[in-house]
Amino acid sequence: MKRAARAVWAAIWCGWLAAALQAATYYVHPSAGDDTHAGTSPAAPWQSLEKVNALRLQAGDRVLLAGGQTFAGQLAFTGLAGTAEAPIVFSSYVPAGAAAEARATIDARGCVAAVHLKNSRHVRVADLVLTADGGGLRPDQPPKTDLRCGVLIEADALGSYADFQLSRLHVREVSFEERGYVRPAADVKTANGTGRYGWGIRFLVKGAGVQMTDVSVADCHIENVDHTGLKFTAPTDGIRNVRVERVRVLHAGGPGVQMSGVRGGRFRALHVDRSGSTRDSRNWGRGSGLWTWGTSDVVIEHSRFLNANGPGDSAGVHIDYHCRNIVVQYNLSARNAGGFCEVLGNNRNCAYRYNVSVDDGHRVKGQGGAFQEGKTFWLSGYVGSGPRRGPFNTYFYHNTIYVSENIVAKMAVAPTAEGVLIANNIFHLRGRSQMVKGDQFGADRAADGPLPRVVFENNLFLRADNWPAAVGIADRAPLLGDPGFARPGGLELADYLPANAALIKDRGLPVAPLPGDPIGLTVGLAVAQDILGRPIAGAPDLGAFELP
Repeated sequence: MKRAARAVWAAIWCGWLAAALQAATYYVHPSAGDDTHAGTSPAAPWQSLEKVNALRLQAGDRVLLAGGQTFAGQLAFTGLAGTAEAPIVFSSYVPAGAAAEARATIDARGCVAAVHLKNSRHVRVADLVLTADGGGLRPDQPPKTDLRCGVLIEADALGSYADFQLSRLHVREVSFEERGYVRPAADVKTANGTGRYGWGIRFLVKGAGVQMTDVSVADCHIENVDHTGLKFTAPTDGIRNVRVERVRVLHAGGPGVQMSGVRGGRFRALHVDRSGSTRDSRNWGRGSGLWTWGTSDVVIEHSRFLNANGPGDSAGVHIDYHCRNIVVQYNLSARNAGGFCEVLGNNRNCAYRYNVSVDDGHRVKGQGGAFQEGKTFWLSGYVGSGPRRGPFNTYFYHNTIYVSENIVAKMAVAPTAEGVLIANNIFHLRGRSQMVKGDQFGADRAADGPLPRVVFENNLFLRADNWPAAVGIADRAPLLGDPGFARPGGLELADYLPANAALIKDRGLPVAPLPGDPIGLTVGLAVAQDILGRPIAGAPDLGAFELP
């Protein structure tokens, strides 16, 4: 057995060594370079990206662009085949006289993307600044292209394409149209926009039998793009095993982060602010901080979702229809126009737990073009076309929700909802609250009879009228009182630490699977820590914090 293991490791080592010996590093400098140079040393760099794009890159090859310099055009490759041991790398190097932290900039004006990879494997893209502000479409680009990206990684040929790592990228000012273009007002009312947009980073899978796996995006900054900052699009289960961490998205014209067709992922330490931005007339002007569609087995945690804007949706995080096992936990959601909790139809076994929500859902239908009410809590049966159904087995527990006096806290629960758990939350609603219509092509209403399999108990309300009776479900054993937040209205988690220990401490009930639900949550209903990472010992406290 040991001899066989040694043989395997020897084969791996030999393969890596062979790849390393054959690999090349190419240097490019737009002013000091020349395409007639060898290109394989900083002393004799190439000049243009066109020279790089003509290469047949092999496993282990690296393309390094001069830091502090700007390159016009794009990096565009099809069929790259790195290996796990010897990936192909695109990054920056520090030329003589440049600051140690200098990164190269690619200005992809008029191109499909600054970095465009198709049907490739085992690639790293790091330490670059990417921009593409306007320019229409250059004649040398694929015709009828209606998008522009900082990074576009796509797959459309039968097979599996694995191992993409993007890190320390700054993607900024990405637009298809020229500055001054005014987006048609009706476009914001369509599902995803119908015009030509700029996007930050996109992973795109097309066709049956095509799959992308093992995707990582880390330590990236995306700002001022027409539409979505970071987007994953695929048929069902077409993108698998995604990890996103420490990513900032600011002033995206659409959602901050969006995923469709993803199976398996961890999204953590995100900072999304002002999704749905309208400060550029080319922006779409609508978008949640993050939303999922047709996606399963994803955890969104330890993140901040702030100031989402738009006439519809535009929550901090919302779970669109046809999803399974989406868990939203340990996040701050604040001042998002559309709301805090939004779970649409045919979603199964999804949860919001141990989050803090501040003044979410302040949008008022009919004001400023809004066609949906903002909502603190919304379960909708909407599934696009066809009869409404679900959501099924929704878990909502140990959240801390604060709404100021000047905001009406609105709730909607579809009569199609089956299986709802609402427990151990703090609803600190200082103003009025009301039940509202669901707003998606037909009005939600209170159910004609009791909804099936509801566990709604042991939540702390500021007043007895905080939960509107017209919603159709109600807490069977509510608690009343003021938790005594440290600094209500603030935007730090510590602002919502409760001082009234007698109301909070050890008052939480155990959370068990809903009647008739054999799953609960695939990651488990019990948690070991609160939103600040403090251990939960014995009976949990109410809300998102565990008091010492």
